[in-house]
Amino acid sequence: MKTPSITAMSYHDGDTDTNRSGNPHIDDLVSARYSRRQTLLGGLQAASAAVFGGMLLSACGDGDDEAALVDAGASASTTSGKLVTLNGSVTGPAESFGWAQVSGPTVALSGAQTTTATFTAPSVAAATPLVFRLSSTSRDGVRSQADTTVTVGPAQLGFTAVAKSLADIVAVPAGYSVTVLYRLGDPIAANVPAFANNGADTNFALRAGDHHDGMSYFGMAATGNAPDATNSTRGLLALNHENITQAYLHPNGASGMGSGGVRPEAEALKEMECHGVSVIEIVRGAVGWSYVPNSGFNRRVTPLTPMSFSGPARGTPQLRTRHSPDATTGRGTINNCANGTMPWQTYLTNEENWAGYFRRDAGDAAIRSAAAAAKENVSLARYGIREGAGGNYKWTSVTPADAASTVYARWNATAAKDQPADGSGDFRHEPFQFGWVVEIDPFDPASTPRKRTALGRMNHEGCQIGRTITGVRPAFYMGDDAQNEYIYKFVSVTPWTAADASAASRLAVGDKYLDAGTLYVARFNADGTGQWMPLVFGQGPLTPSNAAYAFADQADVLVNARLAADALGATRMDRPEWTAVNPTTGEMYCTLTNNSSRTAAGTDAANPRAYSDPKSTGGATSGNANGHVIRLRETGDTSEATSFAWDIYAFGAGSDLDATNINLSGLDGSNDFSSPDGLWFSLPSNVAGQTTPVLWVETDDGAFTDQTNCMLLAAIPGTVGDGGTKTVVNTLGGASSSVTIRIGKAPGTTLRRFLVGPKECEITGIHSTPDGRSIFVNIQHPGENGSPANITSNWPYNQSGTAAAGNRPRSATIVITKDDGGVVGF
Repeated sequence: MKTPSITAMSYHDGDTDTNRSGNPHIDDLVSARYSRRQTLLGGLQAASAAVFGGMLLSACGDGDDEAALVDAGASASTTSGKLVTLNGSVTGPAESFGWAQVSGPTVALSGAQTTTATFTAPSVAAATPLVFRLSSTSRDGVRSQADTTVTVGPAQLGFTAVAKSLADIVAVPAGYSVTVLYRLGDPIAANVPAFANNGADTNFALRAGDHHDGMSYFGMAATGNAPDATNSTRGLLALNHENITQAYLHPNGASGMGSGGVRPEAEALKEMECHGVSVIEIVRGAVGWSYVPNSGFNRRVTPLTPMSFSGPARGTPQLRTRHSPDATTGRGTINNCANGTMPWQTYLTNEENWAGYFRRDAGDAAIRSAAAAAKENVSLARYGIREGAGGNYKWTSVTPADAASTVYARWNATAAKDQPADGSGDFRHEPFQFGWVVEIDPFDPASTPRKRTALGRMNHEGCQIGRTITGVRPAFYMGDDAQNEYIYKFVSVTPWTAADASAASRLAVGDKYLDAGTLYVARFNADGTGQWMPLVFGQGPLTPSNAAYAFADQADVLVNARLAADALGATRMDRPEWTAVNPTTGEMYCTLTNNSSRTAAGTDAANPRAYSDPKSTGGATSGNANGHVIRLRETGDTSEATSFAWDIYAFGAGSDLDATNINLSGLDGSNDFSSPDGLWFSLPSNVAGQTTPVLWVETDDGAFTDQTNCMLLAAIPGTVGDGGTKTVVNTLGGASSSVTIRIGKAPGTTLRRFLVGPKECEITGIHSTPDGRSIFVNIQHPGENGSPANITSNWPYNQSGTAAAGNRPRSATIVITKDDGGVVGF
């Protein structure tokens, strides 16, 4: 209908704007649409969280304007190292969605752009909340979000203890898998045939050696040859080959081993090449870990490999031989036991029971005395090379095809009457060329390994570097593995520089830190304190006037470190083996494996047990049959300290032994062990090595083998002084003693058995990838008491099922992974 014209009216029906306010026009509202909806969303989330929990509907509308419904899931609790899954959901029109961390220690989210993300719970000292937000954005930009909280508690061991076992298999906890990676005889170069394992195989310079032992993983860049300390899918594995199971290496066992027998050259060469070190490239693919048989990085270092000497003893007359008249070079390394992983990406291999390989005929002492070298007799005897020794494998009986070869004659340390007394015409000084820490650059197969004489000569077990702190001189901790020997540390003269960790010339960095410094030996006092005593020529008894051994100079002190430690009054220990340093506290742990010669009268606070341990199969072991783990904390928490506090972390014992005087740590069926040997802390590059790092303990046992094969245990230890004191009463052989000890807090559930190995093996060698999701462990000499006619183990052939009869056992490296992909141990 037409509106009539009325002059009195000031407006017409709907045609006139009478709203003079400053309120926005609808056009303004339309243009501001998205920002208004975002503001509404934020307010709704804050107001509605208590009602809807982790699920929020952020806005309403029609068609494409409708927001998604987001649910971040319920809050949860976990512990450090566990793999956590965030299960959220997005319902409705979502163009994109994903997770982000809102608060708490930063973690790496995997699958962040999905509704199901995962992360590894970070290392924390106390319960710590982490907040995560799941957000969704619709096609027209409407955003929805919801939060959830995961509270992380301190680390706990996250597996059920493996039972003791006498089975012929590697047993690990439920939820874990074992892969056999690298076995005796595996080829490491092109055109080397597969290992037949019937005794006919040759060319072990290009095959895996025997008796796998200490081991380190070095990450590599995804392509090329550069180190990458963060890479957990490609790397180099360096590992020791300590010894051999001689019978299995030949078709019908070894020939010529009887009295007056002569060894065939082919057998002796094979045995020699089976010792030493392997460096191999390994990769993790879609189906797991494997080694790269034809990699250009693959390398064997054997007793035949050229070596150079560095440090204070380089060129000293005691290293002079027919092969090296100037005493600067040598041939090979042997009986390599534990190891060291240097932050500048080199590998330390350590010569342990090398003395047993040498022959020394009757009359040698008289020849040396006549040549005014009588004090060499004192040294040789102190290191266990006595007249009448024939050498472990009789390699000196070989008549080589090459008449000029000294490959076998070098193992005869007898002085030749018609040769110069300075040792330049024979091999009387060859034993002085062994017993060292040897540094290898795993990334340069053409490099010459260096024997670091500043670290002293002994039965070197491990050599572990302590924490590296810029401006502080680093320390390197070592055990001398023999009954009643000592614990040592070397402190470099050079303060640590962080840039050296990525230096291109790795052995040059080794020169910087390992060739000059002070070697110390430990004395443990009954009150829980101790001193590091310097092995420095001219100080105290380390002089030419010393009655027991006349030290000539610093090189003489280092070549004869045992004699120097004797003179200083160091504490005689129950076979010091591996050392390990807690990456958080800097405390050093050392395994004291056992000591059959420890008597009740000879006990002390640091070595307090002497007892008889009966076996169910008959007989008994005595002394300190089960061993213990000692630990120390440097004064001021600095590697440069010359004093320390100490206690005993754990005593090995069967849970059935006397709790008052033998099973002092209160071990039960889940964690009782004997003869601790290998020792290692998880890496600080992952949560297993942070805040409360995991300690791994391996055994090499003869006292507990009536109940179980050797094992690997995991622990979350406390700190020095967290326990108290106990008094131990020892009764052995009709004698008795009472000793007050410093003992750590009982391990309880913080120590747990993780692995049990196959028959007659030793568990030794351990390292991991930087992310802690793959752990490498060595199984040494399974079935070692057998022979080709009496094979006592079929491992590793039976690891995945029943093995065919007749398969000879093989030492091997295994990889242990968690089935859910998490950090091993948690």
